[in-house]
Amino acid sequence: MQKNDIVTVTIDDIGVSGEGIGKVNGYTLFIKDAVIGDVVEAKVMKAKKSYGYARLMNIITPSPDRVKAKCQFARKCGGCQVQEMSYEKQLEFKNRKIEGNLERIGGFSTELLEEVMEPIIGMDEPFYYRNKAQFPFGTDKEGNPVTGFYAGRTHDIIANTECALGVPVNREILEIILAFMKEYRISSYDEKSGKGIMRHALIRFGFTTKEVMVCLVINAKKLPHGEELIEELVKIDGMTSISISSNMKNTNVIMGDGYEVLWGQGYITDYIGNIKYQISPLSFYQVNPVQTEKLYGLALEYAGLKGYETVWDLYCGIGTISLFLAQGAKRVYGVEIVPQAIDDARNNARINGIENAEFYVGKAEDVLPEYYNRYGEEHPGEKACADVIVVDPPRKGCEESLLKTMVEMGPEKIIYVSCDSATLARDLKYLCAAGYEIKKVRGVDQFPMSVHTECVALLELKM
Repeated sequence: MQKNDIVTVTIDDIGVSGEGIGKVNGYTLFIKDAVIGDVVEAKVMKAKKSYGYARLMNIITPSPDRVKAKCQFARKCGGCQVQEMSYEKQLEFKNRKIEGNLERIGGFSTELLEEVMEPIIGMDEPFYYRNKAQFPFGTDKEGNPVTGFYAGRTHDIIANTECALGVPVNREILEIILAFMKEYRISSYDEKSGKGIMRHALIRFGFTTKEVMVCLVINAKKLPHGEELIEELVKIDGMTSISISSNMKNTNVIMGDGYEVLWGQGYITDYIGNIKYQISPLSFYQVNPVQTEKLYGLALEYAGLKGYETVWDLYCGIGTISLFLAQGAKRVYGVEIVPQAIDDARNNARINGIENAEFYVGKAEDVLPEYYNRYGEEHPGEKACADVIVVDPPRKGCEESLLKTMVEMGPEKIIYVSCDSATLARDLKYLCAAGYEIKKVRGVDQFPMSVHTECVALLELKM
């Protein structure tokens, strides 16, 4: 295969970044904007030895699962990789992806996976689900301020105030900010020169409480004419918190180190199930509350708590899973590396009247082994135990030292919540070689229209 070759390809899979995958005489091509089932004409743009990248030129036969995108910018924007594939097909693809990784990377048999895998949990309404959005500001060719999202793999802003994944109030807020910038000549930040004031708008929305937060990230200490902007923003139903975060560094990190409340309070509240959470501009909080409740409900169901258990929740964030589990356990210990998140976790425990949850700041890879070793020294002849261990690690999965300590503590159950089924498969392979067996696995679609999916696995100690 050579660069500039024109080929006809049938798409039979989707890649990690949402590209369609097809083969021509055994040679694999990755083609953006093609979906499973399409027959397409494509132009080879880059040819490696055994695979290449091609540009979609023409859809010869559309897939029966191809649908019209809800958003006109779906192809340009990097946020929705598979919006042109029917939602049923997206769920089928994600389920197959989890199963394929467990089989290929984990080495688990098809027979076992057929027995333990439960159907993926999708959404009734797979749009408008994000309770958080961060909009960068820029300037168009006419010199007007614009906001929207970055085009895929670039920092070029696609001007769009109406994202199909975000909540409707986002548009109202952004149009007020843009009108304010135009009227008072507040410039957008320019990454190349480091000049300009307005960098990003962070918007959060409480799905249960309907509370709204706006935090403006600015390349300055103060926002000029901020009072006039506040006057307009407070007219929006549910407006609860308006703040600024000063970020004067030349960096890709969006938020500054802290924030200053300009109006209202420094947080909004929301619920997952019957647990209340306070969410600040700097809080980590799952972006899809509808599916998060299903995800954590599934973790709680798999834990099967009776009330006597000691539970460790590793990578606990602001205590979302910990507080869910504390309703049914005797004691819950949460571990998280971000001090701000642990402050939030302790506060969330307090506002819910939960007294059986304790939180530690530190790397799970350090805290759990240190606790285990110290317990053994302080209690000769005994070892630290846990009835249930829950892990919800970042995309890279768990470090082997942590998996080793988990096995040494010998919990009856391990609940593994994963945002990457490839690293999940690798870690389950280790745990199953060390005496555990998979009992249940289920996907939860936290991110419709993207290729990402969450997954929960239940492992039990072999007797």
